[in-house]
Amino acid sequence: MSKKQVWFITGTTSGFGRALAEELIKQDYPVVATGRKIEALDYLPEKDNLLKVTLDVTKKETIDAAVAKSLEKFGRIDVLVNNAGFGYFGIMEESDQSAVHRMMDTNFWGANDMTLAVLPHMRKQKSGRILNVTSRGGLTTMETLAYYHATKFAMEGLFQTLRKEVEPLGIFVTNIEPGSFRTDWAGRSKENAEAEISDYAAAHKNLERLNTYSGTQAGNPALAAKAFIKIAQLENPPMHYLMGKDAYQISKQVFEEALQEFEEYREDSEHLDFGDDDYWK
Repeated sequence: MSKKQVWFITGTTSGFGRALAEELIKQDYPVVATGRKIEALDYLPEKDNLLKVTLDVTKKETIDAAVAKSLEKFGRIDVLVNNAGFGYFGIMEESDQSAVHRMMDTNFWGANDMTLAVLPHMRKQKSGRILNVTSRGGLTTMETLAYYHATKFAMEGLFQTLRKEVEPLGIFVTNIEPGSFRTDWAGRSKENAEAEISDYAAAHKNLERLNTYSGTQAGNPALAAKAFIKIAQLENPPMHYLMGKDAYQISKQVFEEALQEFEEYREDSEHLDFGDDDYWK
């Protein structure tokens, strides 16, 4: 068996998952490529070091079966990429709650359940890399994406904590936070709320803009795939990895503004202990 890392990728039928699977196969890595419909993986060649597996991250039985097949073929999983997910565009008050629950089940709980299925094997190996495709939308927000942001902020919190728990065991977690890339995220891999409340006219204009830019984004998924591979090979990979100029620029601005607010209200924050009564008179 190849000494190269064995990769397990969720959601390899399009977007980052597809680009990553193609690049890894080109570099002769062992790869487990997954999709809800196995025929959607026909674009991949038939190779000895490639395993195509049916996987729906919202169904635990398919997760367990996929992990078992992967271990049977390769004997280990070195890199788990939690990539499967989709977007939901809509004003919070206008959003279909059943749809956003489905998104949370996929984006957050799917990544959670997939990680829990792989972690025991990584602990046994005393090594592993877990790469989570969150989003710059897990660090920053914009109107009309409230519930999508909620799924990605939840991933950020979960996996930042996991990093602290598993790093002493030789397992490293990295949250990958892409900006605008030319994937299907703003195209067929999303759902839309109906614009029904006129009070949100300004936000609806932002939604219209989001719905028209699919296919025009500057980010190249093929180059992103090379960055994924670089991260997994680092001895001490970062917790956060921003992908794209917009991800870097917007996230930096948001955190700088937050620090400014922290300082503005620092005096209040630091006078809330017993004995600080005179400050509030």
